[in-house]
Amino acid sequence: MLFRDVAEGIHRLELAHTNTYLVETGDRLLVVDAGLPAVWPHLLLAVHDLDYSPDRVEALLLTHGHFDHVGTAARMHREWGTPVFVHPGDRELAAHPYSYRPQQNRFGFVLAHPGGLRPLGRMLLAGAVTVDGIEEVEPLESRADVPGNPWIIETPGHTDGHVALHFADRDAVIAGDALVTFDPYTGGIGPRVVAPAATADMATGVASLDLLVDTEAQHVLPGHGPAWSGGVRAAVAQARRAAGAA
Repeated sequence: MLFRDVAEGIHRLELAHTNTYLVETGDRLLVVDAGLPAVWPHLLLAVHDLDYSPDRVEALLLTHGHFDHVGTAARMHREWGTPVFVHPGDRELAAHPYSYRPQQNRFGFVLAHPGGLRPLGRMLLAGAVTVDGIEEVEPLESRADVPGNPWIIETPGHTDGHVALHFADRDAVIAGDALVTFDPYTGGIGPRVVAPAATADMATGVASLDLLVDTEAQHVLPGHGPAWSGGVRAAVAQARRAAGAA
């Protein structure tokens, strides 16, 4: 489903609890995160519904290299010629998106948290176990070299090379999985850090929330769950409380 203007000129495409963002940059379009494989026809439709064409997609920016954010990256690069950007810390992960080691064993965690069974099932149906990695990537480091001109905020914890993207002119930060409003591993609703079944280092992830606060953004656009427009400070405060209760 396409949610238009979750922030000025930024649109959220959601499938199987996983978000892809389409950012209008004048006469071009920027895609942030590539979702799961089944989002492909919906992505095509969204691009056309916004009155663009695939050849006007300027780039794909990945907040990190997990399978549910890389799902259509290789196909976009192959069929559309879209350049793909990822932080060097996640370059290997983007090429091998199942290779990460979370803080806790994901299978045991899910058995202990049955609230995650349904959302994870939806992700499986959307192709979560059939994702191709992407090796042909550009470094997501220097703002000057990245299309769309977002501020690149290194927010490690969920993965080593995780980044958030601050679009200051839209008063919005695309947080990826540094902060989500729905955790598919627990079914938890509201701002939070993703469960240790999918996060490399929870303590580092919680510490990275301070970097999101520094943006002072009104709109927080997470990798999973609906957009949050109550200000980043309030979102981070809730995420910290949720982490303390976990």
